[in-house]
Amino acid sequence: MLKIRLSRTGRTNYPAYRIVVAEHSSAVKGKFQEILGHYLPSRNPKVLEYDEKKIKEWIAKGAKPSDTVASLLKRNGVSDMEKFIEPRTKKRKSKHEPEVKPEIVAAPAPAEEAPAEKPAEEAPAEEKSE
Repeated sequence: MLKIRLSRTGRTNYPAYRIVVAEHSSAVKGKFQEILGHYLPSRNPKVLEYDEKKIKEWIAKGAKPSDTVASLLKRNGVSDMEKFIEPRTKKRKSKHEPEVKPEIVAAPAPAEEAPAEKPAEEAPAEEKSE
């Protein structure tokens, strides 16, 4: 299955990414079919350049963009990317709400000849004699 995904290039602490078409099982920095563009997030403003025509052709051939690539392309005006973006349903923890931990209920241990408990007998209270 072909994926349109980001492949990291660039030096340490200065990331640069290529937008490539690659087999989903190949290594991220491994072989790819074609370079479709690049993304430079460390520049100000961020740079995203791509060939929309080639991207549409690869999608028509069956390639699926990764979630990150689809959201980058959607943000830059490429249509029909919504169906490739996974819904984000995780809620962030609120700072004001206390964290509720689920209680762990232990199964009762099987009774193995447990000695019968005798109720404690109360000793008669001693009266003080004057």
